[in-house]
Amino acid sequence: MLKKLVALLVIFTVNATYSQDSKAVTVKGYAPSYVGQTIAIHEIEDYFSNKEATIASAIVQTDSTFSVTFNINETQKISILPAKNKAFLYIQPGATYDIFLPEKDAFEPYRPEGNVIEVTFFDLDSSDINFKILQFQRWSDEFISSYYHLKNIQPIEFAKKMDEFKGIIEKEYKLRDTSEMNSTEPKQYFKTFVRFSIAASDNIQFAADRNRFEKHDFYIKFAPVAYRNDAYMNYITKFYDKIIPRLSMETNNRVYLGVLKSSPTLVMRALGAEYTLINLRIREMIMVKALSEQFYTNDFPQTNILTLLDSVANHSLFEANAVIAKNLSERLSEMVAGGKAQDFVLKNDKNEIKTLTNFRRKYVYLHFYDPASSNNVQELGPLKQIYENYKEDIIFLTIYPDKVYDSLVFAKNIQSIPWEKFKTDNSNPIWSNYKIQTYPSYVLIDGFGYVVAAPALGPMPDGTYQTIDKTFFMIQKIKKELRDNNR
Repeated sequence: MLKKLVALLVIFTVNATYSQDSKAVTVKGYAPSYVGQTIAIHEIEDYFSNKEATIASAIVQTDSTFSVTFNINETQKISILPAKNKAFLYIQPGATYDIFLPEKDAFEPYRPEGNVIEVTFFDLDSSDINFKILQFQRWSDEFISSYYHLKNIQPIEFAKKMDEFKGIIEKEYKLRDTSEMNSTEPKQYFKTFVRFSIAASDNIQFAADRNRFEKHDFYIKFAPVAYRNDAYMNYITKFYDKIIPRLSMETNNRVYLGVLKSSPTLVMRALGAEYTLINLRIREMIMVKALSEQFYTNDFPQTNILTLLDSVANHSLFEANAVIAKNLSERLSEMVAGGKAQDFVLKNDKNEIKTLTNFRRKYVYLHFYDPASSNNVQELGPLKQIYENYKEDIIFLTIYPDKVYDSLVFAKNIQSIPWEKFKTDNSNPIWSNYKIQTYPSYVLIDGFGYVVAAPALGPMPDGTYQTIDKTFFMIQKIKKELRDNNR
């Protein structure tokens, strides 16, 4: 009976977090650079996967105005996407925001995947969450610009100034007042934002620094888990970064055995030995994060990790943790723009083994190709022309299935390709990892191993008459500017 009451209490607490009354929010304003285009409003589903979901959209009218209204039940950060660009702002239930959306910063280079832009507010009320956060950030920036130079030359003095600043902040914003700790209203959201922004400053001190357990007890232990608060989640992300390699050998081994058995219960029990994971909600959240970090290390079986994440996604008592697990599982198992590209192992016609790490620091354009297809062959002409234009800045790789081809057609088509080619067996994971269903298919990966586009545009115009040429042109332009600046 007692167990049933505890379970009901947990479920009630979880559901209470997500069953608050929603209120309308209106975002309107001017966007002269985006007339006729769609402006999408995205909520950030979680700060580990950084997955976003569209909650509203509007078309910019001929007079440059737009207006969109939607409901929310708690204060949060959202993103606004005019065309490919992105801006951020905080919203609170019942508020109206009048903003201006620029094209991009005049001094920032154009980025093919979109630029981050800053909104301008009109008539922003001093009680609004944006006003308070901007004011606090300006105050913090002024302090850092005044004293950061002391960090290396006079670390003790810097630590003293930092502690003085934190004391002033705590007093000014009454951070020690925990009477509203369970509130998701703007006032407490702002307190949490300030508190964990200050917590982050502990990581830049050389002297008078709290140790890891002290930081946990002072900042994390008694604070509610603020899934929607970016300052809180950024601190949690860094505090628990790569936690598994930092566990004791005994705990690490127990985690490993739990993963081998695909048992979230065993992994949770093992992580319970770590003092900073005494909170059950945080422990499960960090278990999900830690497993996703191990996905590409080859230390843990990838299929077991995905099984564990799916289990949390479907059976967690904490709804927000289930969302995180689901999103991270999708990030790891699907090719998405902004996600880490899966490594590959390919052998060229010289029997040389190539992996993604062989092309580090360079953009890689993967061309999945069927030499026996007339449609595929037709694209080779324009693809070769694009190669000639951008081969100094883009690595081209062609991957084609290992099957029986007409010898003459095969030899002619393959030999005409001037870049590296890889004949690849159907059992090679690259086909499933990169979700190749049709030919030709293209994937663009940046120099740090992240997916730029999957599928990427090809050399032939698509339904909107776009080709990969414009993307490559902007990459080439940016690289040239960087080379010129480094001379």
